[in-house]
Amino acid sequence: MSRKILFFINPISGVKSKFRLEEKIVAKCEEKSISFEILFTSKDGDYDFLHDRIKDENVTDIAICGGDGSIAPIVSAILNLPVNIGIVPLGSGNGLARTAGIPKSVDKAIDVILEGNSTYTDVFLINEKLSTHVCGLGFDAKVAHDFSKQKKRGLNSYTKIALKNFFAAKTYSFTIEAEKNEAEIDAFLICIANSNQFGNNFKIAPKASICDGLLDIVVLKKTTKPQIVVSFIKQLISGELKSFSKKDFDKKNIIYFQTKKLKITNPQLVPLHIDGDPAETCKEFSIEILPAAYKLIHP
Repeated sequence: MSRKILFFINPISGVKSKFRLEEKIVAKCEEKSISFEILFTSKDGDYDFLHDRIKDENVTDIAICGGDGSIAPIVSAILNLPVNIGIVPLGSGNGLARTAGIPKSVDKAIDVILEGNSTYTDVFLINEKLSTHVCGLGFDAKVAHDFSKQKKRGLNSYTKIALKNFFAAKTYSFTIEAEKNEAEIDAFLICIANSNQFGNNFKIAPKASICDGLLDIVVLKKTTKPQIVVSFIKQLISGELKSFSKKDFDKKNIIYFQTKKLKITNPQLVPLHIDGDPAETCKEFSIEILPAAYKLIHP
């Protein structure tokens, strides 16, 4: 079967040269006689035009050249269409690509798109908005909001902002409902994870899989700053999953459980991020997994 690939380049993702990226896409596709087109991502996230283009032009693959936040708007537009999604990771963290084993190298990532396999992959909805990667309320969302205002991108900038927010971090009040249980809790953050990490191999949810039909929920409770560090190290090493129960909420600094859906009450309107990008918060969130929602190309 002949292929046609639409490459979407996010011109503001990461710090890599986009000119060289276009050169490499052209060279590799022409070498393999694969039909392709290079486009740029939409600022308003509107990709409704893809429905007609995929059908009218027999588009088989869409390659997203950008960070984690570039992926969900396009995936949302092509759900239930017979098209594969590839990723050339250009962001600061690239958590979804890393979880899927997609190499950071531009050359190797393009090779994966041209030669790799595709597997049905999960997404989830948070108040009907699609996420492919990780959402968060609290500390990590505040970092995402601050990072979005920076002119300079990249890991160094992100790390500085994360450290600044860590020392100033405070807890917030939430109510969580899952698995027929409910808990009121003060927490620094609540992370809803489909992939296993924020990015840069910092694994917030070590047991997470992008194709298991489950959400991994991580709650960092109120504790001292040194204990936060200790708890995260233990989390990375053990990745111990627990059931959602009052007993665990009372005993543990970090609560880690899996579920297909949950509700979060957010009375303080705590900041929210979706796939690393700042998003509008809300007093209530309804969250659920959508298993096997699209086909992701991977090694």
